[in-house]
Amino acid sequence: MQTHMRQEINEVPEATARLLEKGAADFAAAGRALREKDPAFLITIARGSSDHAATFIKYAAELTTGRPVASLGPSLASIYGAKLKLQGGAAIAISQSGKSPDIVSMAQAATDSGAVTIALTNTIPSPLASASRHALDIQAGPELAVAATKSFVNSIVAGLAVLSEWTEDEALKEAIRNLPEHFAKAVALEWTELAEALGEAESLYMLGRGPALAIASEAALKFKETSNMHAEAYSAAEVLHGPVALVGKQFPVISFAARDAAQASAVEIADGLAAKGASVFVTSSNVKQAQTLPFVATGHPITDALALILPFYGFVEAWSRARGFNPDAPAALKKVTETR
Repeated sequence: MQTHMRQEINEVPEATARLLEKGAADFAAAGRALREKDPAFLITIARGSSDHAATFIKYAAELTTGRPVASLGPSLASIYGAKLKLQGGAAIAISQSGKSPDIVSMAQAATDSGAVTIALTNTIPSPLASASRHALDIQAGPELAVAATKSFVNSIVAGLAVLSEWTEDEALKEAIRNLPEHFAKAVALEWTELAEALGEAESLYMLGRGPALAIASEAALKFKETSNMHAEAYSAAEVLHGPVALVGKQFPVISFAARDAAQASAVEIADGLAAKGASVFVTSSNVKQAQTLPFVATGHPITDALALILPFYGFVEAWSRARGFNPDAPAALKKVTETR
């Protein structure tokens, strides 16, 4: 019998197609508001997997709009009561439940300050939706497993759709329309060779650059959540500034490389680590010493990075079960974490 997590991974293509169909009007409205505002900067408000989705959107926004994007600590509003001057900018708040008090407080503060606020949530109505000027239902549907999968993917897709409307980027719009098809292929991929290489490892590194760094961060969290396994995410360049000292013979490394401007650098670094004896796997066919993991190329550098999370989700769900864990109900975790 399939776990809820596996079922929800399989549902991603359908959930994304539903989002693109039902969310079109909301995407257009939020994009139009951003064009009219022409914000000098953006902020993101999120925690956990939602914060990794926000990091992906940050890179995508900086690459497509030229606006700087910063992640704000929600406690600035909920705990410290800081009065931030955000009237010249826009804010994207992400929360599956839409009711985390600190996320809601920060979104409300951004709205009150005059920012264009956009909520990406799986729950409407919700406090977060009420606190924001534009509330977008990510249409992920019920998600019963504690570890977020389809809500993570759909949060990013919704953010990318808003960006494509804001910038009127036809290439990005076309890439987004093709995502359900690409996701269906990515969900079917298997990373069995990675399971064999991990063996009894208790720690590993996840690498990425640009939008793929957000994927590495999400992957590291999923190892911790589902398998009690220590995993750390680093920029493929930053890993050379200290963390590489821990990379010895057979140390496992997964590098998420998209078909973008950073691919050559990511491959070079991965091959260098493999040359030191590390067990390195990369989502690229350009490697010489590292091993290639199956991936789906989407034809666009931004959506290409997003498709990388799907075969990983399938892998980590199976890995969790193989290690005797229940990926639907990780120890000491619950579905909704309400922090203040």
